[in-house]
Amino acid sequence: MDTEVLIVGGGTAGITTASRLVRKKYFKKITILEPNTKHYYQPLWTLVGGGEVDKEETERPEESLIPEGVSWIREKAVDILGRKSLVKTESGINIKYKYLIVCPGLVLRWEKIKGLKESIGKNGVCSNYSYDYCDKTWEFLQNTNGGNLVFTHPSGPLKCAGAPQKIMWLAQDYMKKRGLLNQTHFHFYKSADGIFGVQKYKTVLQKMVEERNIHTHYFKDLIEVKAEQKIAVFKDNKTSEVEEIPYSFLHVTPYMSPPDFLHGNSICNELGEVIVDKFTLQSPKYHNIFSLGDSSSLPTGKTGAGIRKQAPVLVNNLINYDQGEPLVDKYNGYTSCPIVSGYGKLILAEFDYDGNPVESFPFDQAKERYSMYLMKKYLLPILYWKGMLKGLA
Repeated sequence: MDTEVLIVGGGTAGITTASRLVRKKYFKKITILEPNTKHYYQPLWTLVGGGEVDKEETERPEESLIPEGVSWIREKAVDILGRKSLVKTESGINIKYKYLIVCPGLVLRWEKIKGLKESIGKNGVCSNYSYDYCDKTWEFLQNTNGGNLVFTHPSGPLKCAGAPQKIMWLAQDYMKKRGLLNQTHFHFYKSADGIFGVQKYKTVLQKMVEERNIHTHYFKDLIEVKAEQKIAVFKDNKTSEVEEIPYSFLHVTPYMSPPDFLHGNSICNELGEVIVDKFTLQSPKYHNIFSLGDSSSLPTGKTGAGIRKQAPVLVNNLINYDQGEPLVDKYNGYTSCPIVSGYGKLILAEFDYDGNPVESFPFDQAKERYSMYLMKKYLLPILYWKGMLKGLA
């Protein structure tokens, strides 16, 4: 079969881009290739894990979000042949395209940590990175009466790099409300250095770490979960030394990577990310291929807020390219990380490729604010479902 524009991936990036293309009324045949029948607003899973939101609120049928006039093929891609402008599907369908937009997101790699796949959702092991387990975080938190609460932040590509610590701040606040701080120890293990990458927000968060007695362990990756014994095993990335720590509660951020069909493909780098110009979002090798979102090589935070700024740039540049015009729209690397720092408290980090704050409001967003917490909990989901996925925001 043939199509003018083929979008591989029907998540945030795919639906947003398809909606914007439809509103342009430029291409006549647009197709989305996506195997999943459910669509999730993942940023709320932090609040699900904190007992603030029911996880069912984050789910919609994929069918309800496909823009009118866009064809949906409910299948997995298994190969992209850039030279032939062809995508192969799992059932053997060959889809010829004029233009290809690659945005299948990241896959959770539970199996990369020994014992995790078998223990997730049991024995105090949880993760807000999955619809299946985010409510277990709240269940286990309520049943924790002290001991070591351990939170992990792995190396490699990661959806919303602030999320591993957001649940830590909520858990710390929750244990404080229960009067259990004296018998509770909070441990944050991160594969790299520093609590946050952008200096303005790092300064504030580091002060919080010290004031709230968070034990930080940098350059350490979780390599094994011994769930029956409630022991987490970490490896030092500098010395290769191995450390075991007992836990009563373990929130794991799993390793992630683009889907298997991208690894080793000529359009991708060694991580399986689609290589594109970081400003125009166009492939330097095959000019009829574009990419955005979590599976792209864009060197910025992998967030929905970033996609919101990437999609209009991509759509405008794609149309310009088809018309033989220069690709004048540029993406500056904008991303946003609403850091939930407790119940009713949020720091809104917004920044560009160079780590410069690019803030939306006329006040210091590095300060914890109740108003920003309300925005995350109530306003941003509306903006997502009613605005962004409709190509309106």
